[in-house]
Amino acid sequence: MFTRTRSRTAPAEIGWALMPTAASLIWDAPSAFDRKVAKPQSAKSVQLCPAAIDFDARNIVVSCPVDLHLRFDFDPKGQPHLVNIDGPQSTVRSTALNQMLTVVARNEWRHPDRPIIQIVTPYVFLSDTPAWLNQFPPFLDYGSLAMPGLMIGGRFPVHIWPRQLMWAFEWHDVTQPLKLRRGQPWFYLRFDTPDPDRIPRLVEAVLVPDVKAYIDSLSGVANYVNRTFALFSRAQHRRPERMLVKA
Repeated sequence: MFTRTRSRTAPAEIGWALMPTAASLIWDAPSAFDRKVAKPQSAKSVQLCPAAIDFDARNIVVSCPVDLHLRFDFDPKGQPHLVNIDGPQSTVRSTALNQMLTVVARNEWRHPDRPIIQIVTPYVFLSDTPAWLNQFPPFLDYGSLAMPGLMIGGRFPVHIWPRQLMWAFEWHDVTQPLKLRRGQPWFYLRFDTPDPDRIPRLVEAVLVPDVKAYIDSLSGVANYVNRTFALFSRAQHRRPERMLVKA
């Protein structure tokens, strides 16, 4: 019979930082998922289930930085554009919204009737040991506002590819508005390491000049080449010897 003894390995340290950006104070620090539940009334309560506890402990929450109430529309020529439903009552100025949010070119959509919008965040995650970042919608938070589409997830290695995170949304039902609320869970992160027993521990990082320059070298490569994963080997050789410098 196969038995497995859980190793007492140290947590996997993952650094996080914000790239220089205007109004950086609106971006909250990512935090470990915290399921707020009552004290268990039974020794067999699900709150004490080791599998459930281990699953929850591996999720990192990133909260939404702004309040948005948007509608998708098409102009008389069929060109897609966004409408800020709150208009002058919106907490985000139109100029700031245009800088933050973009509509992906229509010929790059996965489906001709499902627009994709993107928000580039200033978050970067990095590690000096192998670690892959996974980005998910906030599926553990019951009561989050219903979405008229799907968040597009992603996965990449932060020990060699610490690029800025992006929130991408595929709008399936363009007759329904999209509502985002500041402070609500916006997306989750999970980190894979070669040792599945290691739980990630976030630490704030400082982007020292050589690390900042390396991150800049990754920025926008998708504008020039397809299949950016083919650049991982080159990135591995060019990365700074040490990327994670704690704050």
